[in-house]
Amino acid sequence: MTSTSNSATEQFAERLSATTLLRFATAGSVDDGKSTLVGRLLHDSKSVLTDQLEAVEHASRSRGQEAPDLALLTDGLRAEREQGITIDVAYRYFATPRRRFILADTPGHVQYTRNMVTGASTAELAVVLVDARNGVVEQTRRHAAVAALLRVPHVVLAVNKMDLVGYAEPVFAAIAKEFTAYAASLGVPGWGSGGNPQENWCTAIPISALAGDNVVEPSAHMDWYGGPTVLEYLETVPVSHDLADCPARFPVQYVIRPQSAEHPDYRGYAGQIASGVLRVGDPVTVLPSGRTSTIEGIDALGVGVDAATTVDLAWAPQSVTVRLADDIDISRGDLIAPTAQLPGTTQDVEATVCHVADRPLTVGQRVLLKHTTRTVKAIVKDIPSRLTLDDLSQHPAPGQLVANDIGRVKVRTAEPLALDSYADSRHTGSFLLIDPADGTTLSAGMAGDAFADAATAPDASPAADDEGWDF
Repeated sequence: MTSTSNSATEQFAERLSATTLLRFATAGSVDDGKSTLVGRLLHDSKSVLTDQLEAVEHASRSRGQEAPDLALLTDGLRAEREQGITIDVAYRYFATPRRRFILADTPGHVQYTRNMVTGASTAELAVVLVDARNGVVEQTRRHAAVAALLRVPHVVLAVNKMDLVGYAEPVFAAIAKEFTAYAASLGVPGWGSGGNPQENWCTAIPISALAGDNVVEPSAHMDWYGGPTVLEYLETVPVSHDLADCPARFPVQYVIRPQSAEHPDYRGYAGQIASGVLRVGDPVTVLPSGRTSTIEGIDALGVGVDAATTVDLAWAPQSVTVRLADDIDISRGDLIAPTAQLPGTTQDVEATVCHVADRPLTVGQRVLLKHTTRTVKAIVKDIPSRLTLDDLSQHPAPGQLVANDIGRVKVRTAEPLALDSYADSRHTGSFLLIDPADGTTLSAGMAGDAFADAATAPDASPAADDEGWDF
């Protein structure tokens, strides 16, 4: 490697570390104040454009409100504004000098569980709101269970509407204690990104979203609380991209063969690194074929002055082109991984899925399974159980899963998949089940066990009819 490439790599790493990105989601029961919290967060952090604020003020006056209703900054659907609830997942992008944020404001209703799963699936932190007057309710436990199921590394318990309980410390302390006890029953304190330990999975913060207490600025009414505000915690919580903790995984998206006069023999494999670090000289294996080679070069776009620069290492979530020392038959959907840290390959996938489609998922159903950049035919061989999030009970052999159901499935694929456990990698342990007829997403899947203390579900299901899909 030349000094120029090393210098470019160092400069890129310095720019990357200067401002990090945090993806987080909000969740809570109806009227707990999710949209108000998000609106207050955007407003007080000066992340709202003037025309947006004017539109909110106009809409608030038309509804007879003197002060602007900050919830309208995120409740964008007409049905949401008319009913005063959140229905769809609303994404907002904002930044402070310390960090960039992608926020997913998710619904709180039971019938929109699939929307919360969508919003929290890529989140590194979940903000679970609780009304201080009501404490931990059924929906609070459901949202905590979903966050645990999705292995969200950090959770903020935002005890809202403290102004309506006189900013009483005992009220906050009782709610925080109850929520922490429930989290312990899930077996999740200590889960972190990539399955690595975290000292505190949950952090409780007393707030009043309407008045702005402890959202961006510290509250003058709760001198008994000495912890961070919501924004301060969001700016300082550790964000991990699995650089050191997870083995490298590189799903191939595209094979580059220019065959031009300038590059007659160039063969590169382009894609986004899902986890870990790739280094020139590393011995790697291509899955599912099992062929081996060595990384000869890594080309990164926009690292230096030139359009593309050769670097000696790259890490998640960079998009790069990898060149190997040997000419191997590689195509879209293959996975390049370190030879010493290979994922298992299997055609029999056992997973927990959240069913997101209106049509049910049934035993014997023929589907497409999309894992990273690979899509293969599959058959649902069994649905051993359905999970009730309220009490974490398992209902054996439900026969099918309907919209918003979460359950265990067994799927047989036509071709081997290089699949990690979701507990080890949220990127290469997740997949989608797709209707082959029209491309509709049916279920979002997480390979392996659901919770840390999940019991083995009963296996008593009739064999599926595999006619026409013989594998």
